[in-house]
This record gives sequence, C-alpha cells and structure tokens, in this order.
Amino acid sequence: MALQRLINFGDLQDKKMSANSGFQEQATVTPPSGTESGPGREASIEARLLRRMLATLGDPPIEFVLSWNGEHIKPANGTPVATLRLADRNTLFGLLADPTVRFGDSYSTGDIEVDGDLIALVSAVHRSMARVDVGSSLSRLVAGWIKRPRRNTPAASRDNIHHHYDLGNDFYSLWLGETMAYTCAYYPTAQATLEQAQIAKMDHVCRKLRLKAGDTVVEAGCGWGTLAMHMASRYGAKVRAYNISTEQIAFARDRAAKLGLTGRVEFVHDDYRNITGQYDVFASVGMLEHVGRSYYQDLGRIARRSLTAVGRGLIHSIGRNRAAPLDRWIERRIFPGAYAPSLGEMMPIFEPNDFSVLDVENIRLHYALTLRHWLERFTAAEQKVRAMFDEHFVRMWRLYLAGSVAAFETGTLQLFQVLFTTQENNDIPLTRQYMYQN
Repeated sequence: MALQRLINFGDLQDKKMSANSGFQEQATVTPPSGTESGPGREASIEARLLRRMLATLGDPPIEFVLSWNGEHIKPANGTPVATLRLADRNTLFGLLADPTVRFGDSYSTGDIEVDGDLIALVSAVHRSMARVDVGSSLSRLVAGWIKRPRRNTPAASRDNIHHHYDLGNDFYSLWLGETMAYTCAYYPTAQATLEQAQIAKMDHVCRKLRLKAGDTVVEAGCGWGTLAMHMASRYGAKVRAYNISTEQIAFARDRAAKLGLTGRVEFVHDDYRNITGQYDVFASVGMLEHVGRSYYQDLGRIARRSLTAVGRGLIHSIGRNRAAPLDRWIERRIFPGAYAPSLGEMMPIFEPNDFSVLDVENIRLHYALTLRHWLERFTAAEQKVRAMFDEHFVRMWRLYLAGSVAAFETGTLQLFQVLFTTQENNDIPLTRQYMYQN
C-alpha cells in the first residue's frame, strides 16, 4: 500500500500512465550492479520514482546512487553538483514520501551520504525549487505537506528556546567566537574576521538608533548579552535585557560582572511579554523569528508602551521576500516554533501602533558570510562536539549550518533591519549619513 501511494504520487507528473500499469511495467526489471539511469531509460521502479520526485523539485543537478543494487540515477540536465548515496529502500521511500524532513533525518543518521559540497547541494535545490510552477498540482501537493510551526505561547516559547539555546554555553563557544553573538554580523570588508564583523554589527545597530550616553534601552531577547554590554560599555547607555534561556542569562550575568557592568546592565530572566517601564530605545536582534506571526501585534504594543514620545526602535530578523513557512526539518529539529516573516508580515508590529518606519536594510549577504565563518569553526571543532553529544548531532548541525549558508546565498532567506520611531517624533536626521559615520 505504501509503495502504491508513492507510485500515485509520481503519476501526478505523468497522467497518461496509471499507477498500476507503471508498477507492472517496472517491477519485473532487476538492474545489474552499476547500472546508470537517465531520463526516459530508468532501469527500476526506484529510479522512476526518484526521477519524478526530482521533477517536482525542479530537476536539481543531483545524482543518486542506490546502495542495494549499485544503480546510478543521473540528473536530467547538466553535471551533478553532488551525489547522494541511499543506504536502503526504507531511506528511499521515506525521501519520496517527505523529502524535506526525511532528507535531513536520513543525512543525520548516516543513511544518506553526500559526495560533494553540502552547501552546493542545498543551493542547487533552492535554485531549482525557485523555478517550480507554484500553481502546479504537485506544488499544491508539496504545500499540503507543510505544517504550521508550533504556537509560541509563553509556556511553548520556554520549551522552544530551551530546545535550542540551552544546549550548553561550552558548545556554542566552540564556534561563535569571543563575542558569543549568535546573530548576523556586519562585514565592513569581506576580509574582516568574525569578531570584527560582530562588533561592527553592534556599532551599526547603535548608530542607527543614535544611541548616546544616558539613554535607557530595553532589549527583547538578548542572547548571551553581547549587544547589551556593548551598548553600556561603548555608548554609556543603561540597558535592561530580557531572555528566557537559562544558560544564556547565566552567561550574560557572569560576563557583565567580570566586566564591571552590573550597575549599567540588568539581565532579566523573563519573557518579553512581561517588559515593564519606559525607555528611549527598544531593540530586538534575532528574536522576532521566535515570536510567531499571531503575536506580532502584541510585540508592537509592548514596544509602543515601552517607548517615550521620542523613542526609537530597531528589529533585526531573518525574513523572506514573500510569505512561506520555514524549512520543516529546521523547524522540527533545530528551531521549534520558528518563522521567518516577509516585510509585509512584519507590518502588524508597526501599523496598528502608529510607528513610523524610518529605514529598512537587507543585509542577507552579511549573514551568508557569518554562517560560513560559523561553519568553518564548527567543522574544526567537530571532534569536541562529537564528544559532547554524538555523531548524529554533529551531522545534524553540519547540515543546519551548511543549509543556512545556501539559503542566504541563494536569496531564499533575507535579513532585515527595520528602524522605527513614534509617529509624533520629529527629531529625525534628514539623511542616512549618520548610520555610516564612525
């Protein structure tokens, strides 16, 4: 029955051939070891099904090798960028049934091996998927597989954040570098180091906010506290930062104490929904992805009640050019509850609360560079990561980081910085020159 459903799935691409006749035609073929299959001359039912799956993905230039019979399935067009070796038929049928989740899971377990560059592989899939007709029957079928991310209620948010950010500070310190900043850096030059780029990002944010000594700042979601401490130590601001990650808050408080910043930075172990007080600046860097679309207007109300009449705000978030769910494997295995909004989807933060959007900057290529630096350091530390967790974890996170590089390099994901202020604020520079002055 499962195989029959897979054949029916494949026959959406070939309506002239019934699923039963297709099975009868191919089932009698037993390919010899090392057989190469190409479009129109597949030697087995498995090859035929893979060919149809590739067609639904826009025919990416990928070769498959079936380990149980040695069969090679060549791409329809061009030279393959990578070869996927499938361990057994169960791996194949899982991939056919749910390519998004089962590829990631099977790669993590070692049931799929990749010969070639992992970034190039995922990039090729992103580019081919961009060519798929969004109105086709198969595209609608693929869309039907997509499930909504988990709701980010206060309780669910704690669980979601714990799943990702409380893996241990020792783990993240292996590849985030000295700043422990886990958001997109800003590269003044392509040759800048990761640390230089992260400091440049924090300065870029502070300049956009026209931060000055004596300003009060509330930060919604603060990671390991790097930006809050930078605002206090470099700009003389007084910062209150909220975070629900136990590990991150503990790290931030300890580092602030060692730097002598305890009196100027307060790290609050609480949900952003419980922010109180009024401030000159509202900042959220890398937190919106975890808020959930249904809570955007609430986030805007919190920002509005938190800001003075001439307050400024900035939201820095992964996004998309048009609304689409986050990769389901990423949402299930890496970032539960996460969502990357389009600019249009972000508007409920601003419009109902009479915020004036002053500037929108897209720095996605900076995130691609950041991720390449993270992946390089993660790869160098794989032996230590393996000792902390296991091989499955190493492969899972390698795929996550490599896939994220591909998503930003192909434009599948964007990185938006949105600067805003209250409607009544006229204390606004006439040009954008101030953002780039040292």
